[in-house]
Amino acid sequence: MTETTAPENTPQTTIVFLLFPGITQLDFTAPAQALSRMPGAVLAGVAASRAPIATDSGFSIVPTHDFADCPQADILCVPGGHGVAAALGDAATIAFIERQATGAQWVTSVCTGAFLLGRAGLLQGRRATTHWAYAHLLPLVGAEAVDARVVEDGRVVTSGGVTSGLDFALTLIGRLRGPTVAQAIQLAIEYDPAPPFAGGHPNRAPQAVTAGLKARVYDAAAAHMEAALRA
Repeated sequence: MTETTAPENTPQTTIVFLLFPGITQLDFTAPAQALSRMPGAVLAGVAASRAPIATDSGFSIVPTHDFADCPQADILCVPGGHGVAAALGDAATIAFIERQATGAQWVTSVCTGAFLLGRAGLLQGRRATTHWAYAHLLPLVGAEAVDARVVEDGRVVTSGGVTSGLDFALTLIGRLRGPTVAQAIQLAIEYDPAPPFAGGHPNRAPQAVTAGLKARVYDAAAAHMEAALRA
């Protein structure tokens, strides 16, 4: 279903999402929800096999394609998650990204998916963003870290942590189908953030909250990611 009437000559746009064990489901499902409503959009969720992919939320996602039968992407999107560190060492996954990126109009990532783009050589010399807790690692893949929710550098679009995937999707819809279509989709999914706490980024969160979260989760997670990137 789309929120606007598509002209008869609206081109089909194939949007391929890479799936892998340990994916953060919202990195995938948030932009997928917005992009699926874009006129002409055809989505594919692709993994090494069609076996269910375990997410970080306690449920699994069933891919629509595997690497062998995946259509060529017009938009390639690589989500993130704690499973990225393992995926960095998987030659078939990196080769798939390289192969798809060659023919894609747009190459994109959400959260730590940026490091998979980087491992495939797609961020060398480019400006990029990722989840705030890992941004200091972007130079390890040749990228210049930018503190922003969405960063466009040529045909490469990277977005920050988790919920930034919606911002990236709406930005790209605006590029492809115009701002009126993007605004209609934003309205349809009622994306009108009014969070109960003004603390979704370290620039605004209480220092104690940021320090506690880093100590409990992200110091170790970033060190694990750094080790995988240097391997």
